[in-house]
Amino acid sequence: MEVRQALRVLMYSHDTYGLGHIRRTLAIAKNVRSLPANIIIVTGSPMVGRFLIPKNVDFVRIPGMIKITNEEYLPLSMKLEAFQVLSIREAIILATTKSFTPDFFIVDKAPLGLKKEIVGTLEWLRKELPSCRTVLGLRDVMDSAEETVREWREKNVYEAMENLYDEVWIYGVRDYYDPIVEYDIPNSVAEKIYFTGYIPRYVPTADDMESARKEVGIDGSKPVVLVTTGGGGDGYPVLDTFLKAFEKGGDAANFVAVLATGPFLTLSKFTEIERRTARLGWKTIRFHRLMEALIGVSDVVVSMGGYNTVCEILSQRKPCLIVPRTIPRKEQLIRAQILAEQGFCDYIHPDELTPERLRSSVLSLLEHRDAKKKILESFPFTAFQVIKSRMQAYLEAHFE
Repeated sequence: MEVRQALRVLMYSHDTYGLGHIRRTLAIAKNVRSLPANIIIVTGSPMVGRFLIPKNVDFVRIPGMIKITNEEYLPLSMKLEAFQVLSIREAIILATTKSFTPDFFIVDKAPLGLKKEIVGTLEWLRKELPSCRTVLGLRDVMDSAEETVREWREKNVYEAMENLYDEVWIYGVRDYYDPIVEYDIPNSVAEKIYFTGYIPRYVPTADDMESARKEVGIDGSKPVVLVTTGGGGDGYPVLDTFLKAFEKGGDAANFVAVLATGPFLTLSKFTEIERRTARLGWKTIRFHRLMEALIGVSDVVVSMGGYNTVCEILSQRKPCLIVPRTIPRKEQLIRAQILAEQGFCDYIHPDELTPERLRSSVLSLLEHRDAKKKILESFPFTAFQVIKSRMQAYLEAHFE
């Protein structure tokens, strides 16, 4: 048997919109590197360099693409045709794989990659490096059952999962939501599926939180409500409604709000939100490198329902109100409904979002936050244990 000091793990995160994919990928990478493992992340995220990249983890940045519709993508910054940029991305991914010769190739969410850009790499691994364990990692909810089944059938995703992947990791709990049933997954693929539970996120230290307080300007004398909309590209309605909820009442003086708009909110909208927030004596930021620290100093969090944001909030047992997006996917809405049924969050359907309802929900969460925290202690954060056990089993089977 070969002696190897560390596993080689290659992770792919296509990242065409928002921050969710790269944040989930980094969370996994930061944890499994302790096996030990050397990890390379191949990503199109323009924000990856702004995150804290730990030792034994590095990244290869491929040219960015921006999602226009569910099927149309354009270059983020390069003045080239879309097919040219896709060709460059595909070549970089394959070249990185050939040079690194990974033990694990972990694909986040997109079984074929952006516009099938990783199919060639997956086929090369099957033929030339069959010892590599190819893994598809899926969040708990993809979209509505109808849309997911339609899309997977049209794109031959079921065949890809059967022929190109050794395992499928679903970062959720089957008892809460069962993709095998909902998405009509065939038995041949279901046999490869491991439900990991949710992915826990970094819990900040006291020093982390104190630094965040000083950086943002929070004195700690009042409860803190954090409003975060992830990347921010479609977060304006939540930010706007939150401000409207408190602009005409006296409740704004009873707590401090921090509005984290996300880096993709337009400059004009950011300027407007910043001006309105300042009038209430509150804080506005675009982006924070350690969002977990901001969550840590908060008593209540208002957010959209992205997988990563939800996991970051609940990892710290913070009471939260979710206002999910429903376009272009129902994923956030379904997740919010599932978690609300379990008592882990409150949520408002975006069609029912009004300043009055949002104000009532926030004030209720502030009042009952201690009781909410007790419920959150049972949230099933088990993903890292399962993922590490899968990698450890591979290590024991293949190497001394």
